[in-house]
Amino acid sequence: MESTRHIPVIDISRDLAEVAPEIDAACRDTGFFCVTGHGVAPALLQRLDALAREFFALPEDEKAAIDMRRGGRAWRGWFPVGRELTSGAPDQKEGLYFGQELPPNERPLHGPNLFPARPADLRAAVLEYIDAVTQLGQRVLRATAVGLGLDEAWFERHLTRDPLVLFRIFHYPPLREGDERWSVGEHTDYGLITILAQDASGGLEVRGPGGWTAAPAIPDTFVVNLGDMLERMTGGRYKSTPHRVRNTGGADRLSFPLFLDPAWDAEVLPVPFHHTSHPDETERWDGASVHDWSGTYGDYLLTKIGRVFPDLRDEVL
Repeated sequence: MESTRHIPVIDISRDLAEVAPEIDAACRDTGFFCVTGHGVAPALLQRLDALAREFFALPEDEKAAIDMRRGGRAWRGWFPVGRELTSGAPDQKEGLYFGQELPPNERPLHGPNLFPARPADLRAAVLEYIDAVTQLGQRVLRATAVGLGLDEAWFERHLTRDPLVLFRIFHYPPLREGDERWSVGEHTDYGLITILAQDASGGLEVRGPGGWTAAPAIPDTFVVNLGDMLERMTGGRYKSTPHRVRNTGGADRLSFPLFLDPAWDAEVLPVPFHHTSHPDETERWDGASVHDWSGTYGDYLLTKIGRVFPDLRDEVL
């Protein structure tokens, strides 16, 4: 296992028995690691990156044809810089929200995607990418299960046979020198794991035991970080680590996070292993608890996303 500034780099192509202890160690330390040997073709990400840049370069009125307000309860489409909030502050990014391509659905965050007329090839690239990275995520979860002393199919059997898969493409314009705003403010993710591809611009920072650490872009790797549900399920043994982004590199930055989460109606309970008691909740970035609630994952997620787009929440949820 290599390390880059305390972010482990793990070859996921090896036997799960070899990979699992390394993932377990990373999950107990920072809750962040990078994976190589993932099997996702570099050409696919290159094609997606080029198409995304073509879209974000379009005039705003053309991008607004797929504004998220047109996506309804499916919560899909484009939003402009400043509309998405983190801890109440506008993020300095614009983005595209996608998910699994589904028929119209009464459940929030389920349904058809909104794709732009230009570039026409973006639709196929997005759907191919979602499928490929979801498969990678399931392999990471199999290794995570083994690291917890469970059988490798535990997550799929209990939580991810029909997972909620959400995918974003974010565009971060460069911030001027002296601009103290954040491209994305400090936050944690909500579900199980996030699998992130990023361009070479840098700017992602992770808060670990020793403070904030840069998570540099390493060619042909994905960054994996844990969400709130893994912290909840393991009683705090695994960390849902705060992270943030500031793009001061002078060029446009793109990132491609895919969120592999429990099924919408799954009840997220502790995993059956000997685990520690809950950590001091004042250590969490928002002072909230991932332990002191009950219900389904969908219930938890709705309370969170409503704070990210409060105007959209009031309109469609």
